[in-house]
Amino acid sequence: MTLSRLLSTTKADPILHGTVAYHRSYILLPVPESPQILPARVSNPLHRSLQLQTMPWGGLVNFASTMETGNVTAFSTLNGVLHLPTLTSENVSDIAEQLQRHATVPGKYPQDGKLHIYVCTHAARDCRCGDTGGVVFRALCEELDARKRVDPGGTANRVVLGEVAHVGGHQFAANVLVFPHGEWFGRLTPNDVSALLDSLLSSDQRPLNLQDKPLLPQFWRGRMGLHKEQQMSLVNSQTLK
Repeated sequence: MTLSRLLSTTKADPILHGTVAYHRSYILLPVPESPQILPARVSNPLHRSLQLQTMPWGGLVNFASTMETGNVTAFSTLNGVLHLPTLTSENVSDIAEQLQRHATVPGKYPQDGKLHIYVCTHAARDCRCGDTGGVVFRALCEELDARKRVDPGGTANRVVLGEVAHVGGHQFAANVLVFPHGEWFGRLTPNDVSALLDSLLSSDQRPLNLQDKPLLPQFWRGRMGLHKEQQMSLVNSQTLK
């Protein structure tokens, strides 16, 4: 399959909207290497333990690498971003409890004021994510660098760009997850990168709710905190161009 085919869509392509599994919290564990070189199946005892403890209330755990070093980072529909210490066998249950409170109990959590963008580039899981996700990730890097050169103190400096492992929906590559908004996008190409950043950087840096219109609806897969039926209802209530 050629790259040009990977970057194109046809009438036969599956429906994009409403394809995000319901979750109340998206939890990212750091990996030092790019997901482009991770094995097809990525897991370890700590990941499995945390996933088992968070799944009952709507937590999803994944691996990511970013431009910034960090530990556990989680996003919830209720309280935005949460940064936690390194996950260990001694603190996994305590961290799971903190994540549950963050996802289910309203509170005042310090927000980092940053826009977190994650591109699925998990090549060994599916070549479409490796190829299409890879070129979109590189295009985002180049676009952000260009914006920082033009405006060194501008909004591009608020972006944390990262790569994430398998998110589901290989056929929608390139898949891009955006937080704290909670928006999931699919079928993005390098040509869409500038419009994506314009839309995200001009919107409020907060988790979006059921009443908020989808950002970039032509690429919108769904939103954290919404069931499939709610995602479809939100899409159907808008005029998609």
